Amino acid sequence: MPWIQLTVAASEAHAPQVGELLTELGALAVTFRDAQDNPIFEPPKGEAIFWHETLVTGLFDAETDLQPIIKHLAQSEFFADDFSYKTDAIEDKDWEREWMDNFHPIKFGERLWVCPSWRDIPDPKAVNILLDPGMAFGTGTHPTTALCLAWLDQQPLNGKTIVDFGCGSGILAIAALLLGAERAIGIDIDQQALIASRENAERNGVADKLELYLPEQQPELKADIVLANVLAGPLKELATVIAGFVDQQGELVMSGILSTQTEAVMAAYQTEFEFTPPQQQAEWMMLHGRRKSP
Repeated sequence: MPWIQLTVAASEAHAPQVGELLTELGALAVTFRDAQDNPIFEPPKGEAIFWHETLVTGLFDAETDLQPIIKHLAQSEFFADDFSYKTDAIEDKDWEREWMDNFHPIKFGERLWVCPSWRDIPDPKAVNILLDPGMAFGTGTHPTTALCLAWLDQQPLNGKTIVDFGCGSGILAIAALLLGAERAIGIDIDQQALIASRENAERNGVADKLELYLPEQQPELKADIVLANVLAGPLKELATVIAGFVDQQGELVMSGILSTQTEAVMAAYQTEFEFTPPQQQAEWMMLHGRRKSP
């Protein structure tokens, strides 16, 4: 059936109430998105974080008369003189098929592909990771993950131990194992991420080489390579923890860093690591360093 959606601009403080009001006024579904395209990554468990300027969208049956709803919203306490809205007609589609059609195999470096399970594998002789888009844990499409995957593709990983700090979907750990690493340890604060990592490792035939831990469960260990694709804040705050996983002469790869944050992150590690020139994709950076000799 066809639909119509009503989108209003709300402040961070009032976005939740506007969403509730749309539901009370008959919206079948309510979604939130950023008016300025600023990302929010993995908010603390149990918290809902909204953007400074949030677009709140209510989905209605196409036969709904939106004028009384718009009038009610405009007169509510959540808007002053800055009430704005727009409406969009949504045609009837097979939304699951539409969603699936948007995802294609992606190549990283010379030999590594990430392939949705419903797509044909472009190169059966390549290193292929079977990974379906899920709950925003990472499928390689974001520049931060892409930078790390391309770096891994170029490394001699045979026999090495890898730590994937903030493992999410497990994509980096799984890529390392498929590229020859002997052992990978994934660490994440989110139990759902560990479940996703385990399922993805089983799908790719490397579950026997992947260990997964919450931070409070992680063992003491040293790795040849530590991958930390998180955000600049945690990278700085947890510098001692992350650096502690890197063995003597081991390597550290960090991403999730905006170009303006590069120097601050490097400063948190520069006493222990010698960095190569940063790599950049769009506004995102990847840092690679090797532990200095004692």
